[in-house]
This record gives sequence, structure tokens and C-alpha cells, in this order.
Amino acid sequence: MKLDPVLLEILATKVVAATEEMANALQRTARTLFVKEAADYACALLGVDGRVIAYPPALGATIFINMDAAPSIAAVPDLEPGDVIVTNDPYQSFGMVTHTPDITLIEPYFHEGRIIAYGWAFVHSTDVGGSVPSSIAPSLNEVFQEGILIPPMKMMRAGAWNEDFVAILKANSRIPDENMGDIRAMLAGLHTGRKRTMDMVGRHGAEVFLGFQKDLVDYTEAKSRAVLRRIPDGRYDFWDYLDDDLVSRYPIRLRVALEVEDGIVHLDVTGTDPETRSAYNVATFGRLHEWFTLRFLSFICTHDPTIVLNAGMFRPFSITNPEGTVMNAQFPAAVGLRSNPSRRFNDALTGALLEAVPELMAAPTPGTQLIFVLSEYEVDGVGRTVTVLQPLSGGMGAYQGRDGVDARDATMSNMANNSIEFVEAECGVVVREYDIRTDSGGPGRWRGGVGQTMTVEILRDGGTIVPRGMERMRFPPWGVMGGRPAANFRIVLDRGRETERDLAKVDQFTVNAGDLVTVLMSGASGYGDPSARDAEAVRRDVDQGFVGRAAAEREYGVVLGSDGAVDEAASRRERAGHVRDNVHASFDFGPEREAWEAVFDDETMCELNRQLFTLPKSVRYEKRRWIFGQAVPDMPLAGEPISLADVLSDPDRVRERLRVAMEVVFGAGANNDQAAQ
Repeated sequence: MKLDPVLLEILATKVVAATEEMANALQRTARTLFVKEAADYACALLGVDGRVIAYPPALGATIFINMDAAPSIAAVPDLEPGDVIVTNDPYQSFGMVTHTPDITLIEPYFHEGRIIAYGWAFVHSTDVGGSVPSSIAPSLNEVFQEGILIPPMKMMRAGAWNEDFVAILKANSRIPDENMGDIRAMLAGLHTGRKRTMDMVGRHGAEVFLGFQKDLVDYTEAKSRAVLRRIPDGRYDFWDYLDDDLVSRYPIRLRVALEVEDGIVHLDVTGTDPETRSAYNVATFGRLHEWFTLRFLSFICTHDPTIVLNAGMFRPFSITNPEGTVMNAQFPAAVGLRSNPSRRFNDALTGALLEAVPELMAAPTPGTQLIFVLSEYEVDGVGRTVTVLQPLSGGMGAYQGRDGVDARDATMSNMANNSIEFVEAECGVVVREYDIRTDSGGPGRWRGGVGQTMTVEILRDGGTIVPRGMERMRFPPWGVMGGRPAANFRIVLDRGRETERDLAKVDQFTVNAGDLVTVLMSGASGYGDPSARDAEAVRRDVDQGFVGRAAAEREYGVVLGSDGAVDEAASRRERAGHVRDNVHASFDFGPEREAWEAVFDDETMCELNRQLFTLPKSVRYEKRRWIFGQAVPDMPLAGEPISLADVLSDPDRVRERLRVAMEVVFGAGANNDQAAQ
């Protein structure tokens, strides 16, 4: 029997408020900067089926609404009041945990001897051991290298600590005390959730509360499908690229086919590249994992801001998710950088949605976030610190009628910046610059949001920088409906000095006292012809530092006088000469991607992957790398100042080398045989 709509609304408000209290309790009692300041954590209430019934809409990481805790709960039998499950294992949790630093707790909430809900929380631990400080690096190729693996187990039994677990965890981390501080903060959040759940049960009764869980998820499903019906029925194909996987120089392609019928959505990941021998993989176990639905999360919430965040949002979805791709990697593949392919996959979803409903979808965000980590010895030379100096962001994409948001990207999570004062107090750096990056947003009638920039001076010798998220160095976020791509991502060492140099994509690098490290985040993409942008809006952009004077003239055709005002006559003349060949095209991918796809087009890549998946997994990656190496032997590193347009200046010759290499691996005539089938 369904609840009265008024009571449903009352209880919906209460469960969301409960999760917000949980999140606040966790963040206010946390130990590490990455949790208490940057807010890389989450809390939720789960139903008896282990799926989310309520999630805070504006606190912590809004990524995991579609996660499934049921396998982790089932792995720990004989639960009783006071028990708390812990895990950080992406594989033994069947994808509920997405990489090892995400220590996750689940507490069953009992009423009169039966479980009526679960509290759920995670924090991103700054270090859980492994090969590198912070436990994550692109070059790692097995999950065993990414820190301690904790299968689902009891961290607390009947309210008492499992001291064996505590001892093992502390022995396997570079920052054991900080980890335990964050775990205690999670317990504070779970305690708050338990108290609020019991308050609701005491007021409304257990049976009402249990029935409400189903009704609320059903209600969210109906509201979600109502939004999805705004997408015209049809099939929309799109793909995007990671610059490379670090252990090779060749791009990684993420492909999606979006099929829509009457608000029912099917995603087909077939055609996505095979899993890598690096950490750019995602363990999704073939299901509609939460990393597949992030762009739809923002799309649905934008067009129905009243929706309650829970698993019902994604019931109208299904997926074809074949094994062995970077988006469905198999044990023991490394998954530490799982957010990078996931962000790029969601950029591909952005493109598919823009093809379907360009008036309802924003241009792409930068598609990356740099987690700027410093590991160093303390002044005594004995103690070790691992600190996230800053989670650095780009902007948000422009859309029809509006500029993108500058220096923030809330499409993936609600993470915040670390306070500069706290950063300088906790580790040996001075922050010399923390600002917006001028000219980083994609030009357009509606300008893409600009990215952030940060420069730190190192104060001690022998530190290690681990820059997680070095992406969009080769393929920038692409422009939409005549809009232009955003600026590429860069890291510059000793900027402004004689020793200045750009850094290509790396795993980690050593720094010493006096070194300067500057991160220049990409911005987001522009929407619409830049020459149609209001000249006064361009002047304001220049005045506020979002756009430089030279770019105002070059990209927008707006000339400013010596007084800073718009020179109307000069601007008219300048704009009259601004004729772009692609101004009416849906997308402007930039010269690097255009040069790449002049050889490696969609049909070719789908065929290559189809044949690669006929090979045993054990040889698939190396065969792929060998084929690309034969086709493009002089492929530059991502971030090197070498244009793919130059490297691929003779596409016919490259295609011929590719054909020969594929015949060597798959046999003569394999292309024709596969096509015939």
C-alpha cells in the first residue's frame, strides 16, 4: 500500500535532512585536509536492499548514488547491533568501492531485532600504502600496488573495535593516525544517521518506514523518466579520448551509443578500448555502475531540481557493458585513476546529449581534476607527511543563453578548495599564486568557464609531487555550435625563470627547496559563435581577467581602446573579417583530434577493437600497443610541443602502415572477413 503523498513528502524531507546531518558530522570531525576542507567523502542512507534511498544533494562527493552495497553486506553474515562493515577493495566489493583509498563503512540500523536500513559513508584516505605516496599513480598496473586491500569485514563487533583490523591498517599506511581520525569521523556520521533513523521509526513506525523506502524510490524513478522523455527517441553515438595511458603514448578512446525510447535509456559501451596496463581502468562488473551515470545525474537534476537523489533515478537505464574494456576492467587490473576514463566517458555522454538536445545540454567541462599531492619528510627527517595541496578544477561548460561557471566544476562532485593557510601550515610550501587562468575558457557566444591556476614554492629538499589527473594536454575540451575549444592543461616548472619548462605527463617527480611548480587547469568549452558575443560582455571579461586583450580581438573580434572601452568602429571591422569554416558545425574538436581521426576514424577503431577482443586478454594490450607503434612510430608524449598534425601529415601513409600492422597481428584479409561477418 502506497503512502499518502503528504506523508511521503514529509519523510522524504526527513531522510535527506538525516543524510545532511551525517555529512556535516563527518566533515566537522575529520582529520585530513582532503576530507575536512576539500570534502572528498560521502554519506547516504541505504534501504534494506543495499541501494541508496537518500543522499545529500550539496555535501561531499555526489558520485555514488547508483552504487550497490548489497554484495558487501552479503559478504559479512550474522550482523548484530553495533557492527560496522569496512572495505576498500574494488573487486571484493563488486565495484561499490571504486579505488583503494576510498575506505568505506556500512552500519546496519536495527529496530526490535531486524535491520530496517543501513548507514553508509566513505572518505578518500590520503594514503593507504602501496607503491607511491597517496597510493595512486598512473603507471601502476595491478591493484596490489595500490595499497592495502580490505575485503568486506567487521571493523566493529557489537560496538567494540576489531583491534586486529586497526593494527593491520595502521601498519600499512604512511599516515596511520590521520586515517584513524577520518574513520572515527565516519563513525560519527553513521551514529548521527542511526539516531535520525530511529527518530523517524519512533514517530511513524517501522512498517511505514520500510514501505516508504520503496515508495520514495518509485517516486524518484517516475520523476527521472519524466525528464528523460525530453530527449527525442533515437540513437546517438559519440566518443572522446584520454591523451594516453602513460605507459604508452597512444590515446585511449571511450565510446558510447545512447539509445532513447519514451524516457527509457540504454547505453552501449561496445567499441571502447581494451583495459590498459596502467591505472586508467574502472571495475564496473558489467552493471550500470555509478561512473556511467554522472552526466545524466547533472542533466536530470538541472531539469528537475526537486528530485530526491536515490537509486530510482537510474531505473530507466540499462547498459551493454562488455568485459575487458577500460570501463569494465577485470581483476587484478589497477584502478587508481578510475576517475579519468570515467570523466572522459561522461564527456562522450555530453556529446551524445548535445546531439540529441543541444538546447538542454551544456558544453563539456574540462573533464579532469588535478589532485595535487606532496609527500615529504618532516623537519626531523623521520616523520612523513602526505598532503593534498589542492584539488584543482576547471570551469563548467557554457550552454545556450549562459556562460559557464568559472573555476568550479560541480558536475562530478561538491568538492571544495583547501584553505591556503591550512596548506601552508601542514607542509613545507608557500603558495605564490592561486587564481583564475586567463584565456583558459573556450571562446563562444557564451564563454566556457575558466580554469584555476596555482603556483607553489617548495621549502624543503627531497619532496615528491604526485600530480593525479594530468589530462587534456593533447585533446582539449571541444567547442559546441560554433564555440571554440578550451585551453589545454599544463604543468610548468620554474615558471618565469631561465629554467622554465613544461612537464609532459608523468607519474611523480622530485622537488627541492626553491622549486616552483605551476598548475594551469584547462577551462570548459564555449557555445556558439564567438563573433556573436555581446561586445560589452567581452569588455567585462577583459576587465575581470577572464579574457586577455589580445584574445578579445583574436577570438571575439572586439577591439578595446586605451581607456578600456569598446572601440565600436574597429570592432565592427574586425568582426567582419572573422569568418570561421566550422562556425555552423556542431562540434569543434581542435586540430589535434582532427588530425588523429583523419587516420583513426570511428569505423577503423571499432574494427580494430572488435579484432583485439578476439585475442586472449593476456596479449590484447601489447598487441594494441604494437599496432599503434607500427602505425605512428614517432608519436609524441602528451604535453610535448609536437603537433599531431605534423606527425600525421601524410594520413594515407599512416593508414597503410596501420593496415599492414593489423594484417600481421590478425592475418591477411582479416579486415575484409570481419566486415563481411
